[in-house]
Formats: sequence, structure tokens, C-alpha cells
Amino acid sequence: MSKNVIIVESPTKAKTINKFLGKDYLVLSSYGHIRDLPKGKLGIDIENNFTPTYVIPRNKQKTVTELKKKTANSKNIYFATDEDREGEAIAWHLANIIGIDPEKSQRIVFHEITEDAIKQALIEPRTIDLRLVNAQQARRILDRLVGYKLSPFLWKKVARGLSAGRVQSVTVKLIVEREREINNFKPEEYWTITADLKHQTNIFPARLIKINNKTLDKFAIGSETAAKKIVEAINKENFIVSNVDSKEINKNPYPPFTTSTLQQAANSRLGFSAKQTMVIAQQLYEGIKLGNLGQTGLITYMRTDSLNLSEKFIQEATSYLTDSYGANYSHPTRYKTRNKSAQEAHEAIRPTSAHRQPQSIKKYLNINQYKLYELIWERAIASQMAPAKIKQNIVDIHTGNYSWRANGSEITFAGWLKIYPDKIQENTLPTLTVGDRLECQEIKPEQHFTQPPARYTEASLVKALEEKGIGRPSTYAPTISTIIERNYVNLIDRKLKPTNIGIVVNDLLTEHFSQILDYNFTAQMENELDEIAEGKRDWPAVIMDFYKPFAKILEEKENSISKTDIMPVKELGIDPKTKKPVSVRVGRFGPYVQLGTKDDEEKPKFASLLPGQMIEEISLNDALALLALPREVGLSEQGEKIFAGFGRFGPYLKIGSDYISIKNENPLTIDEKTAKQYIAEAIAKKQKKTVKEFPENNIKILRGRFGPYITDGENNIRLSKEKDPEKLSLAECLELISQAKDKPKKSKSA
Repeated sequence: MSKNVIIVESPTKAKTINKFLGKDYLVLSSYGHIRDLPKGKLGIDIENNFTPTYVIPRNKQKTVTELKKKTANSKNIYFATDEDREGEAIAWHLANIIGIDPEKSQRIVFHEITEDAIKQALIEPRTIDLRLVNAQQARRILDRLVGYKLSPFLWKKVARGLSAGRVQSVTVKLIVEREREINNFKPEEYWTITADLKHQTNIFPARLIKINNKTLDKFAIGSETAAKKIVEAINKENFIVSNVDSKEINKNPYPPFTTSTLQQAANSRLGFSAKQTMVIAQQLYEGIKLGNLGQTGLITYMRTDSLNLSEKFIQEATSYLTDSYGANYSHPTRYKTRNKSAQEAHEAIRPTSAHRQPQSIKKYLNINQYKLYELIWERAIASQMAPAKIKQNIVDIHTGNYSWRANGSEITFAGWLKIYPDKIQENTLPTLTVGDRLECQEIKPEQHFTQPPARYTEASLVKALEEKGIGRPSTYAPTISTIIERNYVNLIDRKLKPTNIGIVVNDLLTEHFSQILDYNFTAQMENELDEIAEGKRDWPAVIMDFYKPFAKILEEKENSISKTDIMPVKELGIDPKTKKPVSVRVGRFGPYVQLGTKDDEEKPKFASLLPGQMIEEISLNDALALLALPREVGLSEQGEKIFAGFGRFGPYLKIGSDYISIKNENPLTIDEKTAKQYIAEAIAKKQKKTVKEFPENNIKILRGRFGPYITDGENNIRLSKEKDPEKLSLAECLELISQAKDKPKKSKSA
């Protein structure tokens, strides 16, 4: 057995660390968490200070046995899990399982997996920080209490399979509120007037900003009539430059990435989801094999709120920039973290070496690893560069009582923009002096309408969560993934839109559990978790303060509200044919429209909403169209009627007894020509699948996903490789089917 054992949570991380240490060290991996609350039951003793019961999952038993065996006679056991609360908790669980007192443990932390960082950490081990462990336990217990107490409530009152979460539900609320802002938005009309002016050979635009020395606000010109009246009154012959001004401004670089800003930038620049960003960042942190260099950690730890950079990196960046671009491009900068909960001892996300240019290691990375590394490297290096210098030119022009302004800008010194391009649009104006007469080429009135707020992207949602103090950066990626997986939110063209069930659950929780969905309350809970991590609060007391009122409200609501109180019913109007009421509502299988009521002699007619149709937006005509499905589309080439409908597996076409899926089509609008194309494709696919047929015996030889097989409609018999399906006779097929029927079936217990 090795005298010194280091335990990490990832095999890749273990491999990278092992490269720096000699034969006296054995580096082991726990493969993530090795203990957790049990699945399927609460696992928390509420009456006994919320004591958690931790269990070792079945798939971790072998790992635990191996860890115990390999650490049994070791002199030193170092816990080198990640440096956040989650990593501290993993180390604590490991210590408990191996039999080491956490207060006598040897815990090492580092911000990057490099030789210097690892060896320095081994010189100065500390004990497991129980304050961080308690903060992580408190979050886990809080989330378990909300999830395991509130989710069954949703099952009873709405539908099975739903879930609620302390941060998850507040995130859905943000998205639902934004959607309602969009739906309730009333656009306002306004007009702008621009003149295309010519000086010598240069033509440039100027915008009307004043009339009779009165500045025009956004809505000053509110109609086409008003705009045309102004245009007609302008003297095109008399545009004179009245003032020329220019100034140079400095545009400072962005600070290096934190977890939140990395997720935002990766989403907006690269199109990565928050989850995808964190998975790739973890790979870069733990190490990638770089040819002869072996396993190499490429970035510092990616879960951080800090903007701090090590002096070593600042010096490296200074050296790199001076050598590559010249001393005037280098501007060593030390950023101050504004987030109170961030620890300055931590670092921002940066490359482990400023000199390791993305292009130099591109061949070792997959495309997404390369893109993210390049983004991190550029941002960190740019943060140490000189400000960009931008010359802003402002030209004021008048014609009679009308004042115009032309704005120009040009980059005079790129500075950090040389490495990290930003959206700065250059617009060069000609050299003008006061008194210059300009020739008016055209005056263009342009109509505009105010725009509703945009739906959240993952980037803008992460920004909103951070601004409101909801959750912490390390929780954003799993939270967003969860609400999409739970079908509370759809991701459409990189925008987040709530689903019908997401809106229903949000409205229910907002009305009956307003405290849990209150933004300030959720942010305050995060602050209290931070105070536990700082040793200022006792974790059971924090949970008790939350749980007592929560449990009381939950008990009251269990008894006071019924399923019919919750499920929304929206009356849409009366069907002109049957004179029966039409409504839209949500059932156990999702939203649907209904014709009639349960009190009618005839059973009500139902139809599911199509994907993308929203309860809040559906009209009477929409509902009647759904109730009319399946609708006749036309005739097939053989003269059979084609129907389009919507079933449990989505939209379909029906011809005779055959059904054809049309997943990307709307059954309400699909036309005969498109339907025939789907039918032709289905026939071709069927013919390709069919090798041979014996219609008189209802026997077919077909190609399946696992190879050719014979079927008589009841039995499927796979063919061995030595049998050619195209040469099989009817007699041979009947023999194979007979053999299969005579073959004894295996019992389930065998």
C-alpha cells in the first residue's frame, strides 16, 4: 500500500494530478458523490434537528470497498476534491466512510491543476471546513424538503410526475412573468426622420433632433401624417454645419470570467447552454492530453464568483503581450470583486498559462473544447490589456428651424479589442467645419413601433438570476436543465418559453405558496446559506425558520383546496353549430379543449392542444378547428381519402387503416400535395423494408434494425447470417415459423 493517498472525485483529475507526483503517491477517484440522501423517501429526521440519513447508492458500493482497501494502511490521506462547498461535502463524506475524523483530516485545495499548485497544496494541507459542509448540507436538506413535500401536493392537485423546487420554481416564475409581459404588451407607434447629406464625395446620415430648438423625444412624431408634414416643410437647399465636436474616450476591457459571466458569454457568442458550458469547462479544468506534455489542466477552477487573478498570471500576461504586441498593449490590472459572498482567495476563470495560445493546442481539443478555451483565454488576456481608444465625432447641422445631428466614431487604438473583439461599429464622418453647406440627397421618414421585452435566453436568464440573488452560479446550469427536462419550459430558437403546464404550476405555487416564490425571500435564503458557510449561523436553525411556516401552509392548502379549484377552465364561447359551450382546460395528460359539459346528455368532445398552442392565447376558432380533427385533406393517388389528425404520438395522416407520422407538420394546415409526399415516402420506406411477401399465407420477410426476419403477424423469427432472405421459399419460411413455435420459451425466473 502507498504511504500517501490523494482522493479526488474525477478519474480525469486523478490522471492529471498523478503526472506531477512520484511513486510515493497513489491518486484515487471517488467518481463523484459516494453518499447521498436516499431515493424514494425523505431521509430527513424533522423531529431531530433535521438530521439527514445518508446512504451509499448500490452503484457506489464497489468504489467504496476499493477506497477502503487502498487507504487501509496509508500514512497520509489527502482529500483533494473541488474547492467549493460541493467538493468540501464530498471530502467530508469520504472521511466519514474511510473512518477519518474530519477535524483531523488533511484537505488540500488548489485553483488550477498544475505541478506548482499541487505541490504547494501538499505543503499546506488544512482540515475539512465543517462550515462549508454545513452550508452544503443545509442547501441539500432545504431542497429535499421543498421537493419531497411540495411535489406530492402537485401530483394530487394537478398531475403526477410534476416537481417543485426552491430555486427551480422561482426560475420558472421569471420566465412566465416575462411571457405575460410580452402577451400584454401594447406597441406604440413613433417616427424618425433622417437626411442623407453630401459633402464633396461623401454621403452620410443625420437625424432630426430638434424643431424650433425643442428637443424631440421618442414619441414626438407619432404618425405618418405628422412625419410627412415635417418633411414637406424642410428646405432641402439650406443644410449648414453649425457645430463640430470630437473627443477621445477610453473603453476599458471586460474583467476575466466568473461562472456566471462565462455561462452568459458562451451562450451569446457560442450558442452553448449553461449545462454544456460547465461540462466542457470541467473537462478543460481536469485536464486534456496534450501530446508529449501528457494530461494537462488548461483552465483554473470554473465555479467561482471571484475576479481575482494571481500575480503569477498577471506577470505572464504582461510578458506575453509585450512580446507579441508591444508594451503599449499591456496594462496589468487587478480587479476587485463586487460580490460580497465571493472569496478573494479564489480566482477568476483563466488559462493555467498565458503563453498557451488556443491555436497551439487546437489539434488536441474537440471543436467545442477549443471554442470555450479560446473564449476563456481571450477574455483573461484581454483583461490585462490597455483600453481601446475611440474618437467620437458629433456634427450639428441646421436648416431653418430644424436641427440635425450626425454621429461618427472610429477606433484610433485597438488595445484589448485586438484580442477580444466587441460590438463596436465604426462610422466615419467626412472632415467638416462650421459654416459648410451640405447637399441634401434624400429625407427619409421611418415608421417604428416599440418592441415587447425579449424572451429570456439562457444568457439573459443567468444574468437575471444573478442580479436578483436567486441561487448561486454553480446552480444555474442544473436549474435551467431541470425546468426544460420537466417540460415547464421549452427552448425555441435559443429562447425560453413557458409551457402550459409550466404556467399552471407557476400560478398555483404563486397563489398558494407566495413566500417560496418570492424573489427577495429566495435571495435571503441564499444569504443565510452564505452565513452558515461563514460560521455566522447554525444550519438547523436556518432550516427550522423556513420549515415551520412552510409546513403549516402546506397542511392548510392540502385540506382547503381541491383539484377543481386549481385546474384552470377558460370559457371560449359557444359553438355556432351545436350551441354548446367550448372551453380550454388542463387535465392529467395536458391541456385540451372541450365541447359541451359533463351535464349534457351526450358525452363532451375533447381534443388536445397542438405543440406550441398556449391556453392563454387560444381562441374559439382555434378550439373548433381542433375539435374538427381529423380533417379531410384530399385524395391519394389511388383515390382513397386522406385525413390529418393529432393523436397520442403527435400529428398523423390516415389512409384507410394506415397511419403515417407527420411530426414536423400542422394537421390543421397540411395540404394535399404535402400529404401525398409523406405518403410516397412512407410507401418507399415500406417497400425498402420488405424483402419478400407471401400474401396467401400472410408471411413477410422484412428488414429490421437487428437484421432480416420473418413474420406471420404473430411471430417474429430472426434469420441467421448464413440464410439469404431473398432466396427463402415459402416452405422454408413455414418450417422456420413452426420450429420457433415448438421451441420452449424461457421462464422469466431463468
